Amino acid sequence: MEVQSTGRRPGTAVIFNIGEVLAQLADDFPSVTASKIRFYEEKGLITPQRTPAGYRQFRDSDVERLRFVLALQRDHYLPLKVIREYLDAIDQGEAPTNLPPGVSIAPRMVSDELGVELKRRSRRLSSEQLRAECGASAGLLEAMVSYGLVEMRDGSFDDQALRVAKACTELAAHGLEPRHLRPFQAAADREFGLVERAVAPLASRRDGASAARAAEAAREIAELCLGLHSALVQSRISSMEAP
Repeated sequence: MEVQSTGRRPGTAVIFNIGEVLAQLADDFPSVTASKIRFYEEKGLITPQRTPAGYRQFRDSDVERLRFVLALQRDHYLPLKVIREYLDAIDQGEAPTNLPPGVSIAPRMVSDELGVELKRRSRRLSSEQLRAECGASAGLLEAMVSYGLVEMRDGSFDDQALRVAKACTELAAHGLEPRHLRPFQAAADREFGLVERAVAPLASRRDGASAARAAEAAREIAELCLGLHSALVQSRISSMEAP
């Protein structure tokens, strides 16, 4: 068992070693062991920091994640793959859908650093803020909106709109204006339709595990579609280089 001193200083974030984590969990989960915690780390369910000497350092958020995982396994018999999907949703700033009855997400499951990042992700941007971050002119942003490439909701833009606007701005520098990019919007709609149909059998079920698997399958299929699209375009570009 790792018992290296955590070396805490006043005013710093509270750090626990693995023995202290086990002590915190002992009342609710008396059977948990250091080996089990290491196993969860191997599976990517928790990611404790490491000292230069290699000792694990756990924060409050790590302990709460362990409680979440252990409770789902003990009380609901969920496989680690499904639990990982719930955690992935939380890490992406989303609320996991169809959690088992009685299961809630502790606020401390999100680390301070991740909390700052999630706050950034959930921000709302005005037209001026969007233009400042992506470098678009007022006319270019107006064209993006008119061609349906970015969408204003409730009078503001989100970070997904910012990602699209940045790409459109960079493409405009190569002479590809928003009016030229309509095929990308149409292709995205068609690919989304394919993904939606592929996961429909899972998405139609009412249990939380099926919903989590449907979301994971949707992400996987979307990534494969993007990979196929990129490969096809690259093959056309390669043909330009052929003698």
